[in-house]
Amino acid sequence: MENRPTSLPEYRITESTMTPSIEVKQLIKKYSFYKKEPGLIGSIKSLFRREKLYVEAVKGINFSIQPGEFVGFVGPNGAGKTTTLKMLSGILYPTGGDVQVLGYKPFERKAEFQKRFALVMGQKNQLWWDLPAMESFLLNKAIYEIPDELFNKNLKELSELLDIKDILDVQVRKLSLGQRMKCELVAALLHSPKVLFLDEPTIGLDVVSQNAIREFLKTYNKEQGATIILTSHYMQDIRRLCDRVIIIDHGALLYDGTYDALHTQYSESKILEFTLVHKVDVKEIEAFGKILDIKDRTYSIRIPREKTAEITGKILETFSVDDIVIHERDIEEIIEEIFTDRRVKRV
Repeated sequence: MENRPTSLPEYRITESTMTPSIEVKQLIKKYSFYKKEPGLIGSIKSLFRREKLYVEAVKGINFSIQPGEFVGFVGPNGAGKTTTLKMLSGILYPTGGDVQVLGYKPFERKAEFQKRFALVMGQKNQLWWDLPAMESFLLNKAIYEIPDELFNKNLKELSELLDIKDILDVQVRKLSLGQRMKCELVAALLHSPKVLFLDEPTIGLDVVSQNAIREFLKTYNKEQGATIILTSHYMQDIRRLCDRVIIIDHGALLYDGTYDALHTQYSESKILEFTLVHKVDVKEIEAFGKILDIKDRTYSIRIPREKTAEITGKILETFSVDDIVIHERDIEEIIEEIFTDRRVKRV
């Protein structure tokens, strides 16, 4: 495994007088549970004596998000992503630390705060299953006290952007997964929230629906200036939408910086792909780097980042080259290695 720098970069935003939309300081969330021995005897013993244990789902993380930022929140299952979003939205009360969203403490659940944010969870429905989506929209209109003019304006714009005008009166249970997700987004955005938390909004969707959701979110962020935090296991979502990425694992913050900087911070290698005029012995190629793929006269090798120019020059001097291209490694591979390294170090 390649060695990586132990120090993590801090995300720097151009100096601004703006107040952060989201401010998280030493945020902690612990859960308690009881340990029980297996079997009938264990069940009987637990009636009289149980060992109480604790698990720390979020471990003192810090970050600040400015108005209008679109931030990717990345981590494996159990990393603490959803727990963090639930604390930011006021569903969960933090064990320690401080969190403010739009100047409010989310767990106080003030009505003014509830009207200024929205939470969309790809695996949770807020729409009434046996009723048309329009009925849920009207219910949200009443809950959020949305004026008629604003409601009609937002409904028209959102339904046109997501192309769902023809299904507003269809029972939710009869809609496809992609159509339901679009309706979920409309329900969440009717009251024009300033902050939007998205937890796996494209999970289970086909490629066409995923692209439609991405384009909509990109447009909404740009036109409305909304602050958005997105969690997703699809790195395509993060790549297409987010300039900034926050990575956590086992409740701890591993990285907070730009998407592009992930390559230079954590990847010490690049991919060099070149096509030769004549095929050569594999051993001659191995002298320049680790071979990843060979297709006829096209070779793909991994080379140290700091030696990219040197090795590229030597290949051009040594062989008759027809074409040569330098690639960054796939971001999915880099992030997987980050998590793998963390697990190895824990053992």
